[in-house]
Amino acid sequence: MSNEAIIFMGPPGAGKGTQANNLCKDRELHHLSTGDMLRDHIKRETDLGKQAQSLMDAGELVPDDVIIGMVRSKIEEMEQGKTRILFDGFPRTTAQADALAALLDEFSIPLHCVLLLQADEEEIVARLLKRAVEQGRKDDNEETIRNRMSVYRKQTQPLVEYYTEKGNLKEINGMGTLDEVYGRIKEAL
Repeated sequence: MSNEAIIFMGPPGAGKGTQANNLCKDRELHHLSTGDMLRDHIKRETDLGKQAQSLMDAGELVPDDVIIGMVRSKIEEMEQGKTRILFDGFPRTTAQADALAALLDEFSIPLHCVLLLQADEEEIVARLLKRAVEQGRKDDNEETIRNRMSVYRKQTQPLVEYYTEKGNLKEINGMGTLDEVYGRIKEAL
């Protein structure tokens, strides 16, 4: 299989991570989640992790240069010519999208499409509060979740226009069973 990139977008809790795991297995993609990378740094208490924790606790985004550096490092670790990536929750801003486009171009990785999972905000809040209890995530309380939704709308929503203009965006209804949503994703691809 040749190089390929797919981007999953959507608000926190829309189901990107769950569906990304299924898609990665089916299409032999590397699952690149900046959230997972950040949590790993937090767990290991690196300088980046400490900086990221304070921002995440406040529901803010980590600076672009830090995220882009982590993404570049991951791409460099992959076998060239077989670089197949699913970006989960990245990019989150048009500046990150521009930087990612430059990285993909540099490594000759075509962007197949951008999948936008849509879900009802109240359903998302309920999902994230449930996940917080199940996984012991202290960064997922209702106030922080609602702030993350606000940050998402302000900073990430412009990507919908960005990728629509480029002809890459495909909207997916994220409500329903896991199988129903995954079926919609496979149809869109």
